[in-house]
Amino acid sequence: MSELASAKITNEDHVQSVPAFGYELIREVLLHDLLGDEAPEILYWAGKKLARKYPLESAEHIAQFFQDAGWGNLSIKNETKNEVEMELFSPLIAERCKKNKGCTFQLEAGFIAQQIEFQKEVICEAFEHPRKKTGKILITIKWDKKDTAV
Repeated sequence: MSELASAKITNEDHVQSVPAFGYELIREVLLHDLLGDEAPEILYWAGKKLARKYPLESAEHIAQFFQDAGWGNLSIKNETKNEVEMELFSPLIAERCKKNKGCTFQLEAGFIAQQIEFQKEVICEAFEHPRKKTGKILITIKWDKKDTAV
């Protein structure tokens, strides 16, 4: 069990929430100021690194992690032998898309890519496809069975 999950279980009576304004201030303002134009690429690799710290066993566990982290609701929309499409949505995501046309979800995409890489034991790459009018983000994760992860 991950450290995060065990912390949640032991502190279940002390659930805390972070105001959306504080989260968005760090996410959409501070990180972009610190990382500059390279923010999306750095956040993608940061998501992969974060996933290495919290490896998850299934798509259901990834979805639960997203809920616990306040990243939104994640569901599988389509899966083939070489890719899976997931949809990410929440009121906060819809609001972010409406207010900031340049917002990205590369942290989440990198996190998902690394988790699927662990689960399928192949190198994975994720691409985000914002559906900003609906406030939903489609994330496509692709792999090649011949490109195994070591």
